[in-house]
Amino acid sequence: MWWFAACHANLLLLLRRFAAAGPVLDAGCGTGGLLAKLGAGAVGLDADAFACSRARAKSGRPVCAGSVNRLPFADRAFAAIVSADVLCHGGVEEAEALAQFRRCLAPGGVLVLNLPAYRWLLSRHDEAVYNVRRYTRRGVAALLAAAGFRLAYAGYWNAGLFPLMVATRKLLPGGGSDVHPYPAPVEALCRMVTAAERLVLRAGLRLPFGGSLVAVATREDADA
Repeated sequence: MWWFAACHANLLLLLRRFAAAGPVLDAGCGTGGLLAKLGAGAVGLDADAFACSRARAKSGRPVCAGSVNRLPFADRAFAAIVSADVLCHGGVEEAEALAQFRRCLAPGGVLVLNLPAYRWLLSRHDEAVYNVRRYTRRGVAALLAAAGFRLAYAGYWNAGLFPLMVATRKLLPGGGSDVHPYPAPVEALCRMVTAAERLVLRAGLRLPFGGSLVAVATREDADA
């Protein structure tokens, strides 16, 4: 689906820009779509055993079952951790998860997050995918600072399709998530819009709003 393709491309772009070479953890890897693109040196973790099995088969990478609230990895094990739409889940404790991310990052290691934007946009979609939180750029910056990270970048994406997203989730009747396959012309249009937005991200600029946001933070602290 176009959304996953755009999300993965954004996260990979930021990893290449900010992260040093070394082991990478995909924390909340799902069925392994992003993990397969991370390549050698990447490790996956997910709370769902079936998703872990699918991720191993899809990516060929090591995957373990576990919670981001208590990562089963050694201190300072990773050069980077990437996590797509995980902190927002009902079963995740933000402070605990971020403390675990920090513990498992090497000094100077990079955390790359994708998160859904704006609490007022909570809807039936969020209920269907177990989201209980949505975020703003300012809120994410404060959350990361409180957890001992230094913010390197934070910005919104999925701005071009944002009015349609608001209309479908807040104004139109219906239930369940709108994350599903779309007709080929719609899929192509959505990919084109999000690819254009990625030029803004590649330039290091920020969109003023969007349905999701990405954030990059580093572990730089006195105990490094």
